[in-house]
Amino acid sequence: MTIQAVWFYIWGFLWVMYFMTDGFVLGIGILYPFVGKKDTERRIILNSIGPVWDGNEVWLITAGAITFGAFPVVYAVMFTSLYTPLMFILFSLIIRGVCFEFRSKVAVKSWRRGWDVSIFISSFFAAFLLGVAFANIFKGVMLDDDYLYRGTFMDLVNPYGVAGGILFVLLFVQHGLSWLCIKTEGWLLVRCERLAEKIWFVLTACIVIFLGLTWVFTDLYNNYMKMPALLIFPVMCVCGLAFNFVSLKSKKAFRAWGASALTIAGAVCFGLGGLFPRLFPSSINNSYSLTVYNSASEPKSLGIMLIVISIFVPLILIYQGYAYRLFSGKVSEK
Repeated sequence: MTIQAVWFYIWGFLWVMYFMTDGFVLGIGILYPFVGKKDTERRIILNSIGPVWDGNEVWLITAGAITFGAFPVVYAVMFTSLYTPLMFILFSLIIRGVCFEFRSKVAVKSWRRGWDVSIFISSFFAAFLLGVAFANIFKGVMLDDDYLYRGTFMDLVNPYGVAGGILFVLLFVQHGLSWLCIKTEGWLLVRCERLAEKIWFVLTACIVIFLGLTWVFTDLYNNYMKMPALLIFPVMCVCGLAFNFVSLKSKKAFRAWGASALTIAGAVCFGLGGLFPRLFPSSINNSYSLTVYNSASEPKSLGIMLIVISIFVPLILIYQGYAYRLFSGKVSEK
């Protein structure tokens, strides 16, 4: 195994961690104005993610930094071809953070209502555009032999990209509901459990449709035909989805959330497994694609970075594990 391939796996791991952690926060932001009927319930919902949401952003920052350091050509091309959706994602995440901090500063209904709407809008667009961006990466973008993007923003808003956006929204909403089942109680808990069971069927249908569209619009399945061992990823997704439903039915909220995380991990790894060794495919000609080999930094640089990340990623995991454990348990009205 080459060091470039190792960095592809690290890069994929960081994105999986981001989607598993910040995914439920984005899902809660989308659900927030609809599940929380009263101001007290909305405060409980925000408090359920208050101690952890900003720490989850570390994975996004790390994934972006690793893209810049390990695959600088991909970073440069990504922020030119996908500039508009990526900037919208960035603005959405900034607005969401401001909303979390400012909502309770003034005890006026109109003030809080405005921030509540902003939480929903920013969370929805961040989740949707992340799905659009990754679906277009799976599909391939219009890169020429000079690695210049020859399309427009509207070329990214294609049926497969939109399907990816809808899938990410539903994945994160289900993940968020599973988290709220852990953290809430009373009628708010009952509401979340009922909604999670309904969303599950919509999510399952969306996954099936997306897999079919993947066959039509991408060549991801080629890797699976060459390496059947990769089928472990779609199996992970299916098992996580099934276990999520069973756990919700049996009122095992933490297991439901873990199963939802497994579903997200399987779905993302399915796409990454079909991409390898490409990082940024070209829809014009596959030979123009950016791969782990033609876009990576020098092996010496990758080796030094490998030492650094092998120290700091475990520290992040330990810290986040401690934070989640410290703030575990239900969030009551009291």
